[in-house]
Amino acid sequence: MKLHELSPAPGSVHKKKRLGRGPGSGTGKTAGRGHKGQRSRSGYSQRPGFEGGQMPLIRRVPKRGFTNVFRTEYSVVNVGQLAELEGEVTPEVLLAKGLVRRGRRVKVLGEGELKAALKVKAHRFSRAAREKIEAAGGICEELGS
Repeated sequence: MKLHELSPAPGSVHKKKRLGRGPGSGTGKTAGRGHKGQRSRSGYSQRPGFEGGQMPLIRRVPKRGFTNVFRTEYSVVNVGQLAELEGEVTPEVLLAKGLVRRGRRVKVLGEGELKAALKVKAHRFSRAAREKIEAAGGICEELGS
């Protein structure tokens, strides 16, 4: 395939609608904007969420609860997922395996079983996870920050 042989799929490209080009075009005179009113004027723009003066949805819906903007988000890994790994397990190893997301702290939870002794480095451990790792002969090391 060469550059000059490329073309868009049939039917995917449409002619641009030419507005205000006489009564025979179908979009002459008012150019598809109707007669008068705010939306017919040039320079009109509507802010997001505006509903024509009606009370906007965001203000009609009741507010509940509280969102802590200072919360710490963790990527969660279960002990059962660590069973497939061997040696030293760090957040970098978990990231390479696709078990956690970049830029998040890692918390290990106790779901699943662990047979091999692993040295696990993470930011947090649940009590059950710590017990299972240490029962298998492994070591839990908490990372700072």
